[in-house]
Amino acid sequence: MQKKILIVDDDTSFGMMVSGFLKKKGHDSVLSGNVFGAVDHLKKETFDLVLTDYRLPDGTGMDVLEKSKQFSSNTPVVLITAYSEIRVAVDAIKKGAYEYITKPVNADELLHVVTKAFKNNRKSPSSNSEYISGNGEEARRMEEHIRLVAPTEVAVLIQGESGTGKEYVARRIHQLSNHADAPFVAVDCGALTPEIASSELFGHIKGSFTGAVDNKTGHFESVGRGTIFLDEVGNLSYEVQVKLLRAIQERKARRLGSNTEFAIEARIVAATNDDLRNSSMNGSFREDLYHRLNEFQISVPPLRARRDDLLKYANYFREKAAAEFGKEIEGFSEAVLGIFERYEWPGNLRELRNVVRRSVLLTQGDFVEKASIPPELEIPSGKTDQELNLSDARNATEKQMIEEVLVKTRHNKSETARLLGMDRKTLYNKMQKLNIDY
Repeated sequence: MQKKILIVDDDTSFGMMVSGFLKKKGHDSVLSGNVFGAVDHLKKETFDLVLTDYRLPDGTGMDVLEKSKQFSSNTPVVLITAYSEIRVAVDAIKKGAYEYITKPVNADELLHVVTKAFKNNRKSPSSNSEYISGNGEEARRMEEHIRLVAPTEVAVLIQGESGTGKEYVARRIHQLSNHADAPFVAVDCGALTPEIASSELFGHIKGSFTGAVDNKTGHFESVGRGTIFLDEVGNLSYEVQVKLLRAIQERKARRLGSNTEFAIEARIVAATNDDLRNSSMNGSFREDLYHRLNEFQISVPPLRARRDDLLKYANYFREKAAAEFGKEIEGFSEAVLGIFERYEWPGNLRELRNVVRRSVLLTQGDFVEKASIPPELEIPSGKTDQELNLSDARNATEKQMIEEVLVKTRHNKSETARLLGMDRKTLYNKMQKLNIDY
């Protein structure tokens, strides 16, 4: 069935090449070279998919993502980005993007992601994956905490960087809880605009606002006595925070436009990659809501702190990808394993999954070789393995990334911090540490 795709890229030749490729596969496409043009198309037309480059003349792919979610929250958005912008790509997933593809774009990978997006629509690519417990000390401690808190009714706040698998932890809590026989509903708060957040969480009745043509049941009502997972809860607007606090305190809520209340029986688990404690102290997140959500906290360590589990996860993703692509891949070469061990994995498990998945797609033999993985994973040579300074390499990459985004935003610190997925204080601290001019 023919699908309509919006391609947003200021490289006209690349856009036409992608358009021609997708046309051969039976799909129609519209090209735009900037954010302004893309928004104009989104206002006038309905698309089955948005494919956008991250770097655009008048903004970024994140702007296209935000506008796309406003006009059609169901339309999947795929971000095309350079590998040096991996943190931005991972952050885009948390803000509602379906997937990201790194440059140079592989035709088979592009077609696979596009086809899968059409099939799954709003589903996260990894939402149905099983929970894999690690063997390292950090993983064992986290599993102990999960088993301790799961049978209780205590509200849990899961803290961790983007891509560390916070939703997997939430699902594990649900599976071991007294709510396991009821639904698990994951709500991506980062993808909820202030205009639709209340309706998505609590529902609305027909005619309660412009565009409310039917009654809608919100997540809190539909989940019943199951578990509701509020992912990236720190992104909720202040107004919605107030409504959420009231609902948690009173254990009841009502749809927009309705006078009838419904009971809230759900187990509430929230997650964030922000420092909510700091946000509550500076007033950007309600302190009383923070304490309501943070009755018990579980910290999910980044992948760089879980080196003992790296190979286990890499092999798990390899087996899943091999089954997905119908290949028989026995393992990774020694060279690839060495690169994996030295790399810092700023995008954590999500980045590892994407790297392994793409490498399996490109692999022709029995083992994943160095030629099949992104060259950016390699630490610059010139030193022996013993002399490699991982901290220096990480700082150099981070400095370059921050400087590039500062140029793109014309040194707008708030916008730079938002695009990099951090608060202003963290950005200033990093700029000072890395000797970046203010």
